[in-house]
Amino acid sequence: MPELGASGAGPTGLAELARASIAHGLRTGAPLEPALETLPAAWRTPAAVFVTLREGDGGLRGCVGSLEAAHPLARAVSFTALRAATGDPRFAPLREDEIEALHIHVSVLGPLEPIDARSESELVAALRAGIDGLVLREGDRHAAFLPAVWEQLPEPLSFVRALQQKAGFPPGYWTRYTEALRFATRDVGR
Repeated sequence: MPELGASGAGPTGLAELARASIAHGLRTGAPLEPALETLPAAWRTPAAVFVTLREGDGGLRGCVGSLEAAHPLARAVSFTALRAATGDPRFAPLREDEIEALHIHVSVLGPLEPIDARSESELVAALRAGIDGLVLREGDRHAAFLPAVWEQLPEPLSFVRALQQKAGFPPGYWTRYTEALRFATRDVGR
């Protein structure tokens, strides 16, 4: 598998790495493999990432990620970008002729922090609109919204209810087993 290194031919940023991995993956079926030893320390540190792909008109074309920092940042971005392009079940796999017009957004997640809420209303009151990413989980059901979702759902109750729906819970659902976690993101892209 080809590697991405400091030879001068590689991407200069995370969004460029994502684009290069998508292009490589669509040609070969495998993501670009970053040469970690040649990359900055921050790119070798484990990180949780989401990669969001948007069409030229702003329409969503794919969004995939992980809440756990299981792989070095460069590898996580490379692998996740290809999954967003070919493995988001809501969309047909991306075609090579779509790559150039894509807007690629990489979100590097901060740590998950539990929110002390014993009801939906307490959760709504605790949220920082426009700032918090949110995970809701109970048993084997879970769903997450990145902070960018606040742009479409600016009201905290609407934000929570849409996330409940995404997780397969009915509106207003809350039990003593429901967990809510917040996270921040560092975002890059074009």
